[in-house]
Amino acid sequence: MKLIFFDIDGTLISAGGAGTRSLNKAFEEVLGIKEAFKNFEMAGKTDIQIIKEGLNLLKIKPSNRLINQIIESYINNLKKEINNNSKHLKPGVKNFLELLYNDFEYPLGLLTGNVELGARIKLEPFGLNSFFLFGAFGSDHEDRNFLLPIGIQKFINKFNLYVDFHQCIVIGDTPRDVKCAKIYGAKVIAVATGPYSIEDLKNTDADVVVENLTEVNKILPLLS
Repeated sequence: MKLIFFDIDGTLISAGGAGTRSLNKAFEEVLGIKEAFKNFEMAGKTDIQIIKEGLNLLKIKPSNRLINQIIESYINNLKKEINNNSKHLKPGVKNFLELLYNDFEYPLGLLTGNVELGARIKLEPFGLNSFFLFGAFGSDHEDRNFLLPIGIQKFINKFNLYVDFHQCIVIGDTPRDVKCAKIYGAKVIAVATGPYSIEDLKNTDADVVVENLTEVNKILPLLS
């Protein structure tokens, strides 16, 4: 059996900038600061990490109370901002998920920097939530490198089935996605559907690098 974890932003979907707009609005609502994340690099980071880095840049102490206020505002804004005409699925995503879910019958999880509620809000318009019954989220740990063990444990707790790291495949679009899996010996499929080029991703330790998830023939050997 293989246990397959998917990143969300840049891998499964583009939220059409909804996440960034929602964080900017949260900082404006809570702190009165506009465009706090202009020219800010977010790819592969967790929501909590992004918020803390944003606060540090503004020389504001990132207390738990303040972070929770920002997350609450962020979620409220994301529920509205996700309804935009720029959001879209990445190429091949629906067919690939159906192949894994229906034909291979592999359990699919999320491994994402999004807080859990934010992840579900982003996936809902595309009808993808039903594919993912468990996952590891930015709300579980602010350091992405700790998320794979958390995701495995959640799977074990939910289904009472044991898996180890070598049975796991992480699919993501950034070098951070690659690193968070390889440090445990898991396999990685890197997709160039986010901000990093295929050349960038080939310079990582990813086991397979593809332009997008339509290239199933390049991925299948890793799944068997």
